[in-house]
Amino acid sequence: MLDARAQTLLKTLIERYIADGQPVGSRTLSRHSGLDLSPATIRNVMADLEEMGLIASPHTSAGRVPTPRGYRLFVDTLLTVQPLEHGQTEQIEGRLRADEPQRLLSTAASLLSNLSHFAGVVMTPRRASLFRQVEFLRLSDRRLLLIIVTPEGDVQNRILSTERDYSPSQLTEAANYINQHYAGLDFGAIRDRLQRELASLRDDITALMQKAVEASTRALTEEAEPVVISGERNLVGVADLSDNVDRMRRLFDLFEQKTGLVQLLDASSRAQGVQIFIGGESELVPMDQLSVVVAPYEADGRIIGTLGVIGPTRMAYERVIPIVDITARLVSSALSHGNPTRHESG
Repeated sequence: MLDARAQTLLKTLIERYIADGQPVGSRTLSRHSGLDLSPATIRNVMADLEEMGLIASPHTSAGRVPTPRGYRLFVDTLLTVQPLEHGQTEQIEGRLRADEPQRLLSTAASLLSNLSHFAGVVMTPRRASLFRQVEFLRLSDRRLLLIIVTPEGDVQNRILSTERDYSPSQLTEAANYINQHYAGLDFGAIRDRLQRELASLRDDITALMQKAVEASTRALTEEAEPVVISGERNLVGVADLSDNVDRMRRLFDLFEQKTGLVQLLDASSRAQGVQIFIGGESELVPMDQLSVVVAPYEADGRIIGTLGVIGPTRMAYERVIPIVDITARLVSSALSHGNPTRHESG
């Protein structure tokens, strides 16, 4: 546990480092902390904070910088979150319209990036793999074209390789059975029902229907982009990230491959409110110099995705946290009610 004096000095040190990007020395702390302490006393407290792993001393400077552990203590217990300026809340509210959910999420990512000056990310809802009808077309002896029509009228095609040849009448029978019994259902639910019901069907179309369901599920879920990213180029200008080529490569691998990003955003969807993942302490964040501030968003009371900001650990958390929080609330409101309800910040 830190006493009040140590807390004030740690808070001042981190705030100065976030603002200036330079290691913070005892003179700076003496000027900005508001405490009437001698330089020797400040140096003693800093030595204690360093021993606790909350700050570290770069080789090139007499000053100190925060460690991931120091940032964690800061954001959990010392941070004073600033409410968004009135105009910023209006700006977010005015641009988030629910006419097209996909565009709404792209707009949210763009707003998060513009307001934070870092990268905005939104994990899109997993699309329900529903269909209106399917058809089979015979291409050759053991190759079929599966045509899937979604409830919105989108058409997806997949080629199936089968173990045996099927006659046109068998293909029509299989398609009619699927359309009659399962149209409008999610393919995941269909797969469960098929396990129970196919025993009563003839073996010759059982295998075909199972193949069709698996291919359809893939076709309808692969199409959706799992993460919308905006402003990743902003991070090129952040000295803490761009002064090392290996760091930049790992950063852009994260954005390009997206698998790690999806895991990170997915993990945060299981909790309420804003969460902060600080590099160096979270295995989900690939770099010590990176932090991710995220919050889940809902539709009609059910969490369907997460959104947030990716930036350096040296970010102004007191500004970024309310940006993420209010954007998540307004996206939830837009998806639930058709238009954002007014949200008073403060």
